[in-house]
Amino acid sequence: MTPDSALAQHISRVALIDQHAHGCWSSAGDRRRFENALNEANTQPLAAFDSGFDTQLGFAVRNHCAAVLGLPRHVDPQEYWERRSQFSESDLARRFLSAAGVSNWLIDTGFADGVTDVAAFGELSGRRTYEVVRLEQVAEEAAQADGDYAVAFEEILARRAAGAVGTKSILAYRGGFDGDLSEPSAAEVRTAAQHWRDAGGVRLQDRVLLRFGLYQALRLGKPLQFHVGLGDRDCDLHKTDPLYLLDFLRNSGDTPIVLLHCYPYERQAGYLAQALNNVYIDGGLTVNQLGARAPAFVARMLELAPFRKILYSSDGYGPAELHYLGSALWRNAIGRVLHGFVDADDWSEADAIRVVDLIAHHNAARIYRLASGDPRGPTTW
Repeated sequence: MTPDSALAQHISRVALIDQHAHGCWSSAGDRRRFENALNEANTQPLAAFDSGFDTQLGFAVRNHCAAVLGLPRHVDPQEYWERRSQFSESDLARRFLSAAGVSNWLIDTGFADGVTDVAAFGELSGRRTYEVVRLEQVAEEAAQADGDYAVAFEEILARRAAGAVGTKSILAYRGGFDGDLSEPSAAEVRTAAQHWRDAGGVRLQDRVLLRFGLYQALRLGKPLQFHVGLGDRDCDLHKTDPLYLLDFLRNSGDTPIVLLHCYPYERQAGYLAQALNNVYIDGGLTVNQLGARAPAFVARMLELAPFRKILYSSDGYGPAELHYLGSALWRNAIGRVLHGFVDADDWSEADAIRVVDLIAHHNAARIYRLASGDPRGPTTW
């Protein structure tokens, strides 16, 4: 991509709405913790011989994040770690979050162990920050409440969602998308809730209660996010093909449904975004994990999905590098792909710039109804 082209310059400066991320680490850790964080699928400590740096994501850290710490590109892993260790996690967050060029962060607070909450994240980033409420966490709170489970769930969800911009389900981790996803009856919910409470109300895997939560979220009308595809070993990947959601999606009304991550089902997700007016897709997490191969993934996302149905996110969690890398790798990938379209005279440069803006911020600002006069934020950051 020609660095001085109008398209390249626009991509490098455009501010993003990160519509799905998590908090940054709130305390320091050792090198193994950092390297483990560069592997999405393995929930156990990496084998002694393995290194998180020897992955596409690890190479991307050394390439793109080094400069933020004042190091040359492709720096040696040990030198990167030694330099990183000179900063606190808060200082790292301030550096990387500001360098990401994000004007609005939407934070999933459902998995918050050891990371900053929404308020702290907003302070570190210096940008507008909003909550996305995880439905399974609401269910766990309702299980601990007194009285009728359904009433408690509805009250907790209404209270938490009042200050949030959307909800999220990790159904993919709690049994997958295959099987019945119709709305359960009140009697089914009462029976299932009692069994779950009797068992201690821990990790929600009861399908009746999972289904109940989805329909309560639909009634809110705020965007509902689904983890799709790539995840850790607790996720049965073959059961997270979003085509299993088709009947649910057909009956989801006008509530925006956002399919997150999508790999290796990005083409199925793109079809659903084309077929159903309320379905949207994003490639957060996947872009980071694929590193230098991210352009091919971004190109596949642009195959079928309407351009007004594609959103940006990083899915950053833990090390602040991941929040920054989502931006750096997406800018690199979208630039390479769209520059190819323009060079081949398949697209005009003006159209390419317009699509960048749709994905970077316009689509998210529209569906999340963000209260911002200019969702792009500042032109420099």
